[in-house]
Amino acid sequence: MSPTDPGASAPLLTVRGLRKTFGSNEVLKSIDVTVGRGQVVALIGPSGSGKTTVLRSLNGLEIPDSGTASFDGYAPVDFAAKPSRKQLDSLRDRSAMVFQQFNLFPHRTVLQNVIEGPVQVQKRSVSDATAEALVLLDRVGLADKRDAYPFELSGGQQQRVGIVRALALKPDLLLFDEPTSSLDPELVGDVLEVIRELAAEGWTMVLVTHELQFASHVADHVVFMDGGVVVESGPPSEVLVNPTHDRTKQFLHRLLDR
Repeated sequence: MSPTDPGASAPLLTVRGLRKTFGSNEVLKSIDVTVGRGQVVALIGPSGSGKTTVLRSLNGLEIPDSGTASFDGYAPVDFAAKPSRKQLDSLRDRSAMVFQQFNLFPHRTVLQNVIEGPVQVQKRSVSDATAEALVLLDRVGLADKRDAYPFELSGGQQQRVGIVRALALKPDLLLFDEPTSSLDPELVGDVLEVIRELAAEGWTMVLVTHELQFASHVADHVVFMDGGVVVESGPPSEVLVNPTHDRTKQFLHRLLDR
């Protein structure tokens, strides 16, 4: 397993003009996102701003109405042109998602959850997938839970299994959808520490989070969204410390004063 090369100059992922409507609600209104290799991009904003829809679109869990997405500068997938399954798989195969609600298979053990993707999707051997899964579980302090079922784990342990499950796919891009929002406060730190270590190793990540202090330390780039548009983006030192837009200032003031 190796992270993406943070020294490379070309963007890993380029998204342009992303639009998505659910019924009469236009959730995304021409979103542009660029993710550099080894970069951590934090998406912040109020509920309903479109952050999770962006993340799910990057992983092919939602199909945008229009816009384009391209990995490594290859010919972009044009969503308005009704991309083929092969084109969508070319995006899905490059990333892995860590979900807010863990999304572990309840009837499978920790180890079975982790090797499901490598074996069933990537067609790797059970022995190889198992060996790598055990190394990853040991890394997050859960090697002794390999035969446990999700209901036997705390929320923090389940989320660490979710991270291991994503890492087991050896993705170019890790996607985190508010990975701590379903956790009790005392369990948040363990999960954030794992993400912090991954960032330090040079993994490329897009992170939807309400943990602003964490984002200020781990993110290279922060995107503030509201109403389906990007209001402001830039380094944490600008967006989180010295924002220029009134809407960003209002959001940060409300969140930090809670």
